[in-house]
Amino acid sequence: MSKAARHELPDLAAMAAFGERIAERLREGDVVALEGGLGAGKTTLARAILAALGHEGEVPSPTFTIIETYDAPPLRIAVAHADFYRLEDPAEALELGLDDYREGAALIAEWPDHAGGFAHEPSCLSILLETHGAGRIAIVKPGTDWLGRMP
Repeated sequence: MSKAARHELPDLAAMAAFGERIAERLREGDVVALEGGLGAGKTTLARAILAALGHEGEVPSPTFTIIETYDAPPLRIAVAHADFYRLEDPAEALELGLDDYREGAALIAEWPDHAGGFAHEPSCLSILLETHGAGRIAIVKPGTDWLGRMP
């Protein structure tokens, strides 16, 4: 994993623009691992990425369903949006069939540590969101597959 980059996201418009930059570079097999405390903006950023990929309408938080899927088309690429907060053991992610959901799709993972983490994967873009005043700071660490296409 290479050096982390900091992005200031002072408002929702900046968060949306950041999501667009990620979506423009997102490929099948990629993981966008979203970390940060409750209310840090993980779901907001996931919604921005999905909207930029072509999703129209609501994006429910997958807190209770754990995994929501979005097909291509209408999206540019298929996406599995997961919220692993409620998992008590990383093995539960495999029991849910996570590998099947990931096949031919990108994965947006909230609370990735609850699923065992993805930072070791070359296709993982790890983003730590921290509250900063009324906005957020995103600390981005790219896996080797993201070098040269960082948002």
